[in-house]
Parts: sequence; C-alpha cells; structure tokens
Amino acid sequence: MNILSYLQKIGRALMVPVATLPAAAILMGIGYWIDPVAWGGDNALAALLIKSGAAIIDNMSVLFAIGVAYGMSKDKDGAAALTGFVSFLVVTTLCSPAAVSMIKGIPLAEVPVAFGKIENQFVGILVGVLSAELYNRFSQVELPLALSFFSGRRLVPILASFLMIIVAFILMYIWPVIYGGLVSFGESIKDMGALGAGIYAFFNRLLIPVGLHHALNSVFWFDVAGINDIPNFLAGQKSIDAGLATVGITGRYQAGFFPVMMFGLPGAALAIYHCARKENKAKVAGIMMAGAFAAFFTGITEPLEFSFMFVAPVLYVIHAFLMAISVYIAASMEWISGFGFSAGLVDMFLSSRNPLAVHWYMLIVQGIVFFFIYYGIFRFTITKFNLKTPGREDEVSGDETADGYDEDIKTEPTNSKEGIQQEARQYIAAIGGSDNLTGIDACITRLRLNVKDSGVVNDAYAKRLGASGVIRLNKQSVQVIVGTRAELVANAMRDVLTQGPVPAYEGASASTVSTEKAPVKQANANTKVLLEMIAPFDGEVVALKDVPDEAFSSGVVGDGVAIKPTSNIVMAPATGTVVKIFDTNHAFCIETDNGVEIIVHMGIDTVALGGKGFKRLVEEGADVKVGQPILELDLEYLNANAKSMISPVIVSNIDDFDKIAEQVAGVVVGNKTVIYNVLK
Repeated sequence: MNILSYLQKIGRALMVPVATLPAAAILMGIGYWIDPVAWGGDNALAALLIKSGAAIIDNMSVLFAIGVAYGMSKDKDGAAALTGFVSFLVVTTLCSPAAVSMIKGIPLAEVPVAFGKIENQFVGILVGVLSAELYNRFSQVELPLALSFFSGRRLVPILASFLMIIVAFILMYIWPVIYGGLVSFGESIKDMGALGAGIYAFFNRLLIPVGLHHALNSVFWFDVAGINDIPNFLAGQKSIDAGLATVGITGRYQAGFFPVMMFGLPGAALAIYHCARKENKAKVAGIMMAGAFAAFFTGITEPLEFSFMFVAPVLYVIHAFLMAISVYIAASMEWISGFGFSAGLVDMFLSSRNPLAVHWYMLIVQGIVFFFIYYGIFRFTITKFNLKTPGREDEVSGDETADGYDEDIKTEPTNSKEGIQQEARQYIAAIGGSDNLTGIDACITRLRLNVKDSGVVNDAYAKRLGASGVIRLNKQSVQVIVGTRAELVANAMRDVLTQGPVPAYEGASASTVSTEKAPVKQANANTKVLLEMIAPFDGEVVALKDVPDEAFSSGVVGDGVAIKPTSNIVMAPATGTVVKIFDTNHAFCIETDNGVEIIVHMGIDTVALGGKGFKRLVEEGADVKVGQPILELDLEYLNANAKSMISPVIVSNIDDFDKIAEQVAGVVVGNKTVIYNVLK
C-alpha cells in the first residue's frame, strides 16, 4: 500500500470521530452567543451548552486515538477501539509533566512546556494507527493452553501497553524538539508584517492535521514572543490606553481567518457536495451542511477540514495557501477583527464594537469573494484530478495490469499457503476486484462479503472456482458458498489484500444468480441407505425451502431439513470427526467415515451474536459418536436475540451421493428420531 492510499485509509477512519465535532461546535457557539462576556459564568444555560461542547472539543485527541484505531481495524471490532484508548492513556500519562519530572529526576518547574501540550491530535492519530496495526496483526494469535484466556483480541491491548512505553520514551526526547522548533519558527517571522502574518496562516493550517498548530498559535496569539494578539485585542481600549496595542496592527494574525472560516470553507463544502456521486449526495449533504454551519457560525473548521485533508491532501495544501492569501490581504489592508474563541459569526459580531476593530465589515466582502474562489478551485481540482473526496469513494480504481485468471483457475482445493492465496485472489477477482470489495467475513460454509456494487460480481467465474452458488442479499452484500473452507479462504483474501490491489476478472460477463436447486439424482435399483441422520436436538421440523435464508432455502449450501430447537443440548447427528467449529460456536461440521459432510447451523445470522448464547463442549478435530453433545445453548437468550432459531441440518456434499430420502416431518426427539436418510 502506497503512502497516499494509507493516508486515505487514515482519513476514512477519522470520519468516525470527526462526525461528532459539528454538534460540539454548535453547542459551544450558542453558549458563547448567550453569554459572550463570562463564557457561561453569568448564565447557567450558556455554561451547560459550552461545557457540553467542550467535552468533545477538548478531548478531540483521545477521540482520534479511539476512532482511528477502530476505523483502521480489519473487522471494525470494539477491541481495536479499546486498544486505541489504552495506548493513548499510556503515552499521555508517561509524557505528562508530572511523570516526566519523576522519570527524568528533574524539578517540575524545569519540565519543558511542550509536555503540557502532549494531549494533541498528532499523538491521538499516532497511537490510533499503531493500535490498529497491532490489532490487525495479532488479534488472531493463539497462545499456549495455559495462557489461552489472553489469546486473540484480549492480547492486543496488552501488547499495546508495552509498545506505548517505547513510544512514550521516544517522545520524551523528540517532542520538546518538535514543539520548540515550531515556537522558534514563529518568533523568526513575527517582524515581517503582513507577509509574516500570511506565512503564519499557511503553516497554521498545515499543522492542523497533527495538532501542532497550537505551538505556532502560542507565538502569535499569546505572550510567548511579546505579540499577545488575542488578549490585547479583547482588552480593547484598555490595551490602547496602556500602550499595548495599535489600531490596525493588533488583530493582524486573526482578521484574515474570518473570510475563510465563514465563507471560503462553506464554498468548499458546496463543491464537495456537487462533486459527490448521485447515490451518495444525501449522505454527503448532511456532513457538509453540518460542517459548513459550524465553520460559519462558530469558526470551528475541523469537521470540514478533516473530511478532505487525508483523502485529498492536494486540496488541503490549496486550502492552506488560500488561508495565507486571506490573512495577508486583511493584514495589508488593515481590515481588522479579532476573536476570543474562533473566527466565526459569533466572534465577528461580538468584536464589531471593539475600538481595535477597523473596517471589519470589509472582511464580509472579502469572504463573499473567497466563497466563490474556494468553490471554483475545489470543484475544478476535484473533477480534473478525480480526487476521492467524500461521496466519490466508489470511483477508486485498482491496478488493472494483472491478468491470467483464466489460465490458472483452481478448481481443486489446496491447503498450501500459495494455493490458498491464489484461490483467494481469484475469488477477489470474481467479486469485482479489490476496488469493489469493502468487507470480508465468513460463516461455516460461505464468504460473507460487503461490496460497493453486487451487480459486478461474476457468478459464472466464482462457480468455475468451485463455489456452489452466489447470493446477492442487496446491492452491498454478497454471499459466496464455498463449503467448509470458507473461513480459510476469507483469511487468505484478507492477506492477499494487504499485498496490493487485485483487478476484476475480465472474462465472460457476470451472470445472474440461479436460485433453482440442481436436479436430484434419481435412485436406481441398487440404491441403499448410506447414513441415517439422527435429530441433533428436540424440536419441530421445518422444510429447507422455508428457512429464512436464501443460501439454505435455495439448496446451494446442501440438502436436508431444518429444526427449530426446544432443547438446549446439540448432539452429533452421526458418528465422525468434527472438522470445523466456527469461532462463534454457532455452527459445526462433521465428516463421517464414508465421506458425508454434515453441517449443523444453529439459527440464522447467529454469527452476529459473537458467540453469545453458545458454549462449545468439544474441540475441533475431535472424534465423536452419534448422540455425543457438541454445543450447549442458552435458548432463552437466543430466542430473544437471534433473527431466527430455525436450524438447518444438511449434507453439504450431497452431489457425491444419490439423494436424501424419507425426510421426517413434525416434532422430533434428539438422538432418537431419524430425520432423513442419505442414499448411495
């Protein structure tokens, strides 16, 4: 994966926490409007709104850590989010001023001021990315039996804790250098007048993605280098009387932000909306409208900026240049307005009566011009270079250079690593390539795939690879029936995707899915009963065609019957080897000595329960006798939470035999009733 693709992946992950920011911005903006002087000190409602919004804004860094870890995890699991939170806590605690004082053995007063700013977006994104990589790499690791409790997802936060100690140690030495370098840079341009203000604004925007703009802001807005722009402006006449401020000069590092935040970025939001694909416009409209309102009303721009800064970095650099031009123009023309919170309508209104505000209304005129500049430049750049801004993600294209699938189709399963990966690559091609594939999961017999467009899936090619059938649940969900190797193939598909893009199969066009069951072989004079299938639990028989899952009802998974259970122990319906028990314990497969492959699938879509309600009583690979308990059910929980507890008991390789005959109906008793016979 190249750097740009990786940045786009981070950008998509950031949309999870960024989606919370508009609400915070609106709450705070209304609060400041109600109580502009005391910021909640003189009004309980204002305090409630401001503190509610600040709870999100002030913790943006930890939200980034959690959101990035979750968004970049391979299966969007909560354990990844927990890992991000743990990582952030370890790093920021070890790099806090008090901890640095103790670890380095220096007085607290001598700890560099940089450590007081350690809770920033840069650290949040950094630990989020590292946490996601740890999760993706180690969440499936199985430890020795004595340590098995800590296997898999439980292992990741533990590993993260140790890794973050190393990260914190490194930051103890490089963070003060980074922070101090930015402060020194700011001090070097403070005497360059309007040009210096423009340079400052350019780097202010460039540093937003990593949260280091605060270091630069402190030089110009506060008293690090004697400028103290914001306090001097807010003090108004008092600053003039004390000789601390000059009309037309104080506010030069703030005024030019108003045209961009109030007008320019909303223009960019409109361009992004207009460039979105038709089917995505409604979703994009909601995001862009909320972000534009937050920017105009309160001056909080992160919801808009984070929506495109990683997925289309060139736009963000253009945005930084335009911000620099805006600040330079305002400073040169001495159109001055200042802010206490940010450059939005609230602060412009409040500052308009300040004696240090000069021709502040011209910033509105400048802003209207910048609205059209932003809209025109963003729309042209997005369409000209096909940038992947929100709503255009479906246009991502993969590497079309690979081919040769026809010549090397794997029709016989192989368990070698190379063979499985080749098979996985071919299934990805059948799905429409890596560009069409957005999620991979597996049940005991099927690949459960999320796609951008199920219409491009090539059924014929998938069946040539060995799939029994392809089922389209909707436009974004496809199931490919591959038999009991489904989980193995799914894992291989994930591995293949980490190696680079896979193009779509370019052979014969995709065919429509046939839901007709293959004709059953007719019994001949020498037909005999090969296997009696015994009911694995008590319950009422349901015809397979009535199962509320097309994969089973159409017969593409296999033939048999279904039973709605009334007892809580699931037994082996025949003697054989448990060749597969799904991780969530909702299904298992038994292979008999005469080659019959039996699947017992408890309920429909019960994989979504994550194992709740199921208890495994034997392990995968165990030899079992008919009637031996395999699973224990919490039927009360399952009946309340499962989509359906109708449970298929089928033969997945029925085509290798004659047919299934003498299917029973009505109520059956576990380990007693013969539900059907497999004929040979």
